[in-house]
Amino acid sequence: MRAVLADLSTQRYLLTAAAQRLPRGTGKGAGWGRGGILRLTEDTPAPKLPDTPGWVRLRPELSAICGSDVGLAHAKLSMVLSAYYTEPRQIPGHEFVAVVDQVGPGVRRVKEGDRVAVDVIISCAQRGFDPVCRNCAAGMTNVCERFDQPGISGCGAPSLGFALTPGGGWAEMVIAHQSQCFPIMNMPSRRAVLAEPASVALHAALHWRGGGERAVVIGPGAIGLLTVAALRRLHPDLDIAVLSPNQFGSDWAMKVGATRVLPSGPAAVEVLAARDGGRILRPRMTKMPILEQGVDLVVDCVGSPDTIDLGMHLLRAKGVLVLAGTAGRQEVDWSLVWKRELTIQGTTDPGPEPELGGKRTTEQVVEWLGDPSYPVDGMVTHVFELSQWRTAIDTASKGPGASAVRVAMRPNPDLPLVGG
Repeated sequence: MRAVLADLSTQRYLLTAAAQRLPRGTGKGAGWGRGGILRLTEDTPAPKLPDTPGWVRLRPELSAICGSDVGLAHAKLSMVLSAYYTEPRQIPGHEFVAVVDQVGPGVRRVKEGDRVAVDVIISCAQRGFDPVCRNCAAGMTNVCERFDQPGISGCGAPSLGFALTPGGGWAEMVIAHQSQCFPIMNMPSRRAVLAEPASVALHAALHWRGGGERAVVIGPGAIGLLTVAALRRLHPDLDIAVLSPNQFGSDWAMKVGATRVLPSGPAAVEVLAARDGGRILRPRMTKMPILEQGVDLVVDCVGSPDTIDLGMHLLRAKGVLVLAGTAGRQEVDWSLVWKRELTIQGTTDPGPEPELGGKRTTEQVVEWLGDPSYPVDGMVTHVFELSQWRTAIDTASKGPGASAVRVAMRPNPDLPLVGG
């Protein structure tokens, strides 16, 4: 089987990480260069269905490159989270749309030939644990307490796309449990492949229960844009401002439902105060002003020290900061959390949502993606063959510099892309 394989041995990871510090970006592509973390293989064993009922084998039709995949390629992942992502060899790709290739015993939800979107989280039930952990029993399968224990799934990670045995979307085949599969009929491939990031964005948006009229989303990447789209669907009258560093991101923010666009950095505080009112407080010996009477919600979809700091300076007292950006070690002054009694909410993988009546976010976004008014057409800006994986990762790494929002690959070029 052809697949892009990630080798996370300590030596390869450290060499790739060191290359990122070379001058003038000379080592930025080390993760997909000779001796790097990633390589294309022609003879990776195809995944086999577990002996227990309910499993299917899938052929990915289109597989996207997530920000965490870019972080993997650049050796910038959190070592703390390696406790959950335990496998030294992985097949990446957790955003994909696929065709059912084989069904095992007991499968009733899908049949061979069906096209499906996939909820990639593998929790206690799919791992075969009985009884399930307390979080799964409470309907919070996205924070299962056994993500590091493969069970019958063979997956030593929270989801597909971070393990070798079940595989991931950057390969010709991957296995999943039928409960993870959502039939999509003739949905265009470029919309369907957004189901996973859209469900992550919806989960982030649902952390806010209302109680205000102004929100700021930091970062017009795919997750930021899909968060704007989710907030707009959930709260039609919400004032949603997006912080964007360039015109490319600004144009996309307005397309998906933003009310307005703000500049990045301290200028965002100044502009909000000038347009909406609110006093500006200027601390001594720091560059970031504080917006008194600030906004109600900030969703940070970048996750850098600067954006986290900015988010806290934009919020009103009792405001909510949702951290939807990349996980990592951050050096941030958290004093405003104490002084203004802010709520800091982390957000992770999607799952069943009480606000949706227990419906999984993936199920909800599949419905949204089937609605032409859900404004995501064109968000998959680039598509490459799997053999062009290096160019694909390089393009995704450049982001707006390459006019890229979501970059995708075709592991099985014989499968036609629905909708072109």
